Amino acid sequence: MSRLQARKVQSHEDARCIVEERGLSHVKVGMVDIDGVMLGKYMHRDKFFHALEEGFAFCNVVLGWDSKDELYDNVSYTGWHTGYPDATLRILPASCRDVPAEGDMLLFLAEFEGPAEAICPRGLLRRVLARAETMGFTARAALEYEFFVFQETPESIRKKGFRHLKPLTPDMMGYSMLRSSVHGELYHDLLALAEAMDFPIEGLHTETGPGVLEAAIGVDEALAAADKGVLFKSFTKVWAQRRGLMATFMAKWSPDYPGQSGHIHLSLNHTDSGESAFFAADKPHGMSDLQRHFVAGQQQLMPELLAMFAPTINSYTRLIPGFWAPTDATWGIENRTTALRVIPGSAKSQRVEYRLGSADANPYLAMAAAIASGLYGIEHRLEPEAPIEGNAYALEHPEHQALPRTLWDAAQRLKASGPARELFGDAFVDHFAATREWEERQFRRHITDWELDRYFEII
Repeated sequence: MSRLQARKVQSHEDARCIVEERGLSHVKVGMVDIDGVMLGKYMHRDKFFHALEEGFAFCNVVLGWDSKDELYDNVSYTGWHTGYPDATLRILPASCRDVPAEGDMLLFLAEFEGPAEAICPRGLLRRVLARAETMGFTARAALEYEFFVFQETPESIRKKGFRHLKPLTPDMMGYSMLRSSVHGELYHDLLALAEAMDFPIEGLHTETGPGVLEAAIGVDEALAAADKGVLFKSFTKVWAQRRGLMATFMAKWSPDYPGQSGHIHLSLNHTDSGESAFFAADKPHGMSDLQRHFVAGQQQLMPELLAMFAPTINSYTRLIPGFWAPTDATWGIENRTTALRVIPGSAKSQRVEYRLGSADANPYLAMAAAIASGLYGIEHRLEPEAPIEGNAYALEHPEHQALPRTLWDAAQRLKASGPARELFGDAFVDHFAATREWEERQFRRHITDWELDRYFEII
């Protein structure tokens, strides 16, 4: 009798069965916090079996601290005022994955339920997709990530003070056959890992910059696609560090090179027929009325939702002209200088690429914002402004298309956004905006090298 395969697990009984078949004493359970960081632990099989039915408790501090484990002092959901009680998580049997580097080990994803569900990143995307379902649509998505790889370790980068780091390869060699062939074993290992953990990579190549790669993850239903984005980012870092390397997804690590994007390709299908809601053969560029409204909603709400796509201080160093990152809420047909790129095609390939996002964004939150704003456009039958032809960076754009230039300003726009509160709920908007304000405040406490160089002697 053949053993159950990890990606065939669907039910609680399947999950129990595969753990028993493999004779595992423990399994890995992971969840994602506000910053998109995967957290978790090894869980004893007995506790895991109980948690399948009843859920399990986890200290809610993981929704109340930042990426450096420093406690927020400006959120209401949790804090010293609540005593940091436990929150409940549900295990998702169908998320079961092999962990190739750990023998027969299995990984299961979990998401928050109860009061914490209102601010749970995965739960937010699930609610957005439920909204799409009530409108008669299913969403499909694919994520693309750029990431730099260094010949460094967590110890060496700290010893160097994050300066004078050695990239995997030198020079600007985008789409290099030379680089990918010389380091073929590394590429093969990453491709094999992606297949084994079911975030298959459609394309992997060098980008412009020393040691930078771009990976396009295969298309899937939107929730599954976001899961794959989280797993890709987390286990690409694992893949690198197990080989004495480091991978970073920060938006921009050096002023000398382009930033790192996290593009989202999106399409809608009609739930009842399964046919594309975006493709219309008799319309210009194949854009159906629904796709036009969808793009209009994305364009209109982009300045208000920017914090969900650009969630760190560093995100805003990427959003400058001429470095392949949008600076205004623009759209165009097959135009890579705009924030939204409509990609004409067939009923199977007609889609929109949300090019604004950076690699440091939480995949669940970025995808929730990209889809929800499009649905808002459909609901309100919004019309997009004229598409950009040519270089969007070289044109003057209306003031209302301007994107916030700092994380603080983006948080204020989100907090004041009526559509954001309608789409995501007050609890999420208030909590997430507060966490971004906290991030900005933490930055302001520090003195940068630029300030020392500029002011120390001369002022």
